Amino acid sequence: MTENTNLQVGCDVPDFELTTYEPKSKDFGRYSLAKTKEEGKWTVLFFYPADFTFV
Repeated sequence: MTENTNLQVGCDVPDFELTTYEPKSKDFGRYSLAKTKEEGKWTVLFFYPADFTFV
């Protein structure tokens, strides 16, 4: 079940995990927001409304 939440600048983001592609290892990996927070790393979340082919 997925829960939708409206977020605004300055709000805490709920923890999530997702599958990523790791170019260095040329394989797939996992990204965990909780793990990143534990490591004290910064995170920038970037969302776009549609496909990203214009870049």
